[in-house]
Amino acid sequence: MATPAPLDASLPDRVHVTEVGPRDGLQNEPVVLATADKVALVRALVAAGVREFELTSFVSPRAVPALADAAELVAAVRDIPGIHFSALVPNPRGAERALEAGVDSVVLFVSASESHNAKNVNATVEASLAGFDRIARHLEGSGIALRGAIATSFGCPFEGEVPVESVGRIARHFADLGARYVSLGDTTGMATPPLVTERIRHLRETVPEITPTLHFHNTRGIGLANVLQGLSLGVDRYESAIGGLGGCPFAPGASGNIASEDLIYLLDELGIATGIALEDMIAASRLASRLMGRELPAQVSKAGPRLATHDAACTLAARG
Repeated sequence: MATPAPLDASLPDRVHVTEVGPRDGLQNEPVVLATADKVALVRALVAAGVREFELTSFVSPRAVPALADAAELVAAVRDIPGIHFSALVPNPRGAERALEAGVDSVVLFVSASESHNAKNVNATVEASLAGFDRIARHLEGSGIALRGAIATSFGCPFEGEVPVESVGRIARHFADLGARYVSLGDTTGMATPPLVTERIRHLRETVPEITPTLHFHNTRGIGLANVLQGLSLGVDRYESAIGGLGGCPFAPGASGNIASEDLIYLLDELGIATGIALEDMIAASRLASRLMGRELPAQVSKAGPRLATHDAACTLAARG
């Protein structure tokens, strides 16, 4: 069926969705998936039309055991054509491993708050940024692109409010390293529509050369409301996790990401193209649920699309 025109002419006509389920979705789950199961999930998502993945993270296996197979996973999916695979790296050693594995881009991540960065990567913000300078030099000429990610961009579970200037300063550092895309991470679901507006406007005024990506968690139930606010501001890049998997193991109260199928449903209903088929995303979500051995938080995979119909003869009727 042809994609309808956007309901609001001010909204983007196309949105890029990066699937972070294999990385952010799995890092905090009690079930550690086998590499073969991760590959099956990735292939199901590719079949649905997903073309961009944040596939894994080259962190210490002791810190995040669920991602200990990073190199093996990259090797197992490199034969899939037309897909962009990125991986998070916290330090120069992680960048070396990512380079050896052959990812398409590395995502350098740092928190906007000192306390969360200390918990997350055991370093000060300044030390993380200095390490990124070394990583950028190390990757020169490799063909691997640099991207940036800023955790706690909308608030910190330890410090509370995070000044917008802190986010802007880190984004400027990423831009100076040559990063085109910078993701604003809503690590514990503290984003609200006014904060989304404030941060996007600040970045456009102070670091206009970067393209922002929004990464929301649904901790307080307004993840998709924040997406709508981002769309109204013209932001056309979002990150989500199949089934609503995920959360940060180093941040109290960090529940799952916004669910990919819920996001695709919203964008479909707004007439915004993604190239991703909702029915196939629902199938991928059900696979993820089986692999994790539990029901996942996503809503659309339970209810189906808006016009999904049911056999009235098989439905209970009121009596009396």
